[in-house]
Amino acid sequence: MNLTTQEFHHPAKGLIHMTGDNLHHPGEARASGPSIADTLASDRHRPPPPLLESRYEFLGDKDIPFERYTSPEFFQRELRELWPRAWQWACREEHLPDIGDTYVYDIGPYSVIVVRSAVDTVQAFLNSCTHRGTRLLAGEGSGFSPAFTCPFHGWSWELNGSIRNIPGRWDFPHVCHDTHDLQAVKCERWGGFVFINMDPDARPLAQYLDVLPEHFQHFPLERRRIRLHVQKTLPCNWKAAQEAFMEAYHNFETHDSPNGGNTQYDIFGKYVSRFIHNIGNYSPESLDDYPGGKWRKPPMTDDEMIAFLGVYGLDPGKVPEGETARAHIAQALRRYFSETLGIDFSNVSECLMLDSIEYHLFPNMFFFPGINIPMAYRFRPNGMDVDSSLFDVMILEPLPDGAQHPQPPEPVRLNVEQSYTEVEDLGWLGPVYDQDTGNLAMQQQGFKTSRKKGLTLGNYQESRIRRVHITLDEFMSGATARE
Repeated sequence: MNLTTQEFHHPAKGLIHMTGDNLHHPGEARASGPSIADTLASDRHRPPPPLLESRYEFLGDKDIPFERYTSPEFFQRELRELWPRAWQWACREEHLPDIGDTYVYDIGPYSVIVVRSAVDTVQAFLNSCTHRGTRLLAGEGSGFSPAFTCPFHGWSWELNGSIRNIPGRWDFPHVCHDTHDLQAVKCERWGGFVFINMDPDARPLAQYLDVLPEHFQHFPLERRRIRLHVQKTLPCNWKAAQEAFMEAYHNFETHDSPNGGNTQYDIFGKYVSRFIHNIGNYSPESLDDYPGGKWRKPPMTDDEMIAFLGVYGLDPGKVPEGETARAHIAQALRRYFSETLGIDFSNVSECLMLDSIEYHLFPNMFFFPGINIPMAYRFRPNGMDVDSSLFDVMILEPLPDGAQHPQPPEPVRLNVEQSYTEVEDLGWLGPVYDQDTGNLAMQQQGFKTSRKKGLTLGNYQESRIRRVHITLDEFMSGATARE
């Protein structure tokens, strides 16, 4: 590959020439072929306005040190400076339908109890007795408590955290509500999710969500229900785990798919970023296979594209003359989901029906507004292990108007060695998640082996990863969480 002169396609400027070390237009290069904007403009059904936005900024090109993924000292700093001060989702509102319903959320060494303390009130408290510190509720997940009682000495608290009873009260004249009520944790709700922040001085969640409330007015997540929840232990640092899902650059090799090169990446601010990549509109991507030679993966045929519908048991036949495979696939899915979910999708855009649309909220949350790809992800440390993480996948299925949220399913938990294909309800996604997570152990090992001290990121395709590290540094310095 000639590193001194290359040609790239820019969505606004067309063909541009990049020379030397690409200093003239860093971050402006784009893959050849139609852009996401081109594809959405050609769709029969116009997508909601937020999906037509494009926002990118060049954030630099320095390597990211591997020690950020492997160093126990850096990991301990994250546990002190990041997780107690960042907003993060603990559960969904449907986990807490009735007064006394609880959800325990664990992150690193910390544990938080979320509780519906009144009909319209959800609160959160540190999962720790104010007498001698014992954890009040045991394992993570859903439960019910008419009150909170410490299993050690029997101190108890009302659902609103106020102290209720102290055995041998005569010996504790120095205990009062101000000092020994449960330790409150900030708790707010958005999109059907319950968020917590352990920092008493944290700014409101609304300021942290950036464009999400505005964008998700068009695809409200509170009108989704958890159809499936899978939690898997992954053999890598939490950042490496989530970064495997922040770009489509890996599609060519990991998934052997030509879908990825023309993905659009947007950075909306310190906390929120997004990608959109098309399904049913594949473009060939030139790759350097060996010095002096080129390898080009051919574009998928219409028949190969619509074969995807077989995962739903659908056989829509040939693409009609004058219609694109993308439009044909979207129409078949509109009919399928309308029938199976009891919702009218006839006017929903091709983009929402088909495409992978992924919003990231710092530090560890992903929200997908699409119909065919309707997930929410969460990545976090697995206890105190720098080399291990937990990956939660929720399949969020749209609810018909007027329908009540059903009881959410218990998580299906997989260990490191288990395959996603063991979860039958994942369907076609099972093998995909195996591919997505199959490289992570080798990457974590490679971090520690390399003589090179850091990972190199693409200026555009991996810019969302760099944004996370910049914001992480601001948290670690104390400059972001309360500004």
